[in-house]
Amino acid sequence: MASHQRRTILHVDMDAFFAAVEQLRRPELRGKPVVVGGDGNPHKRGVVSTASYEARAYGIHSAMPLRTAYKRCPHAVFLPVDFAAYGESARKIREILREYSSLIETFAADEAFLDVSHRPEDPLALAEEIRRRIKEETGLTASIGIGPNKLLAKIACGLRKPDAVTEITTGTVVEQLRDLPATVLWGVGPKTAARLEASLGVRTVGDLQSLSLEALQEELGPRHGEYLYHTCRGEDDTPIITEWEPKSLSRETTYQFDARRRETILKTISELAADVTGELREEGYSGRTITVKIRYRDFKTHTRGLTLADPTDDEATIRQTAVSLLDRFTMDRPIRLVGVRVSGLISLRRC
Repeated sequence: MASHQRRTILHVDMDAFFAAVEQLRRPELRGKPVVVGGDGNPHKRGVVSTASYEARAYGIHSAMPLRTAYKRCPHAVFLPVDFAAYGESARKIREILREYSSLIETFAADEAFLDVSHRPEDPLALAEEIRRRIKEETGLTASIGIGPNKLLAKIACGLRKPDAVTEITTGTVVEQLRDLPATVLWGVGPKTAARLEASLGVRTVGDLQSLSLEALQEELGPRHGEYLYHTCRGEDDTPIITEWEPKSLSRETTYQFDARRRETILKTISELAADVTGELREEGYSGRTITVKIRYRDFKTHTRGLTLADPTDDEATIRQTAVSLLDRFTMDRPIRLVGVRVSGLISLRRC
């Protein structure tokens, strides 16, 4: 039987990326709590995209409402999101990573997996070299995890931050995972974690490791139970995905003041539909299903969709379809958010 080459995967995660870019180009912000999100006004609706480590010391984290962040740290510097600047830094980082492997899976602007199994260097030395080059050539810091698979590389990356390299090996996996919260595992979100704790007393990965396959399957079902039985032992065979097709493209906007007038909602839907169509064409896709999302003042969220006979990237068709879907919502409450999504995508570049 042929032996399989041992895998070595790196997970590269830029430290507080958006905030770090802002501190780099504005040196007077270094050492200060910096919060990036929305249009930079903490008195408006919006959420935190990234918080510097100085801001995180006040309990500020991603996805937190900007107003909450302001209450926790009124003297923080609040800045608008500047995707162009972050994209340029991300491009430079990817260029560095490509010198070490062609097997790269990027997601978001600040994270990537690299398969460096083919490299002759010691993995720790290689990761340290990559970390050093990123710092020298971009001025930004990265944390890098090393593991025999993607799961363990990502967990390793989170063990020591910022600006550090950490390795989990096959021989140390049980010990290194044992005391970590179960939520570090893929497949254990807040709901599953609460369910596992309530029914089986599970809080840590070690608690999961002590359970039998049968116990997990009885609680979570055959597939999910078996999946967790293996992942809590650090077993993962998911491949590096160098190219991926999006399932949908979408745009949404949150009103600063709840909208009531139908004309306002229609105008927003038209603008969002135009934005989505522009991205469809830029990325080379057409889509069949158009969906409109509305979130009311009470945060209840409803969606209505329509699947067309043929995929399209025609702006008028997408706009008219989205606008027509508004008739399927009850307009009996103020609206805080509107979104438009196109799914069922077909790549025009392959047609």
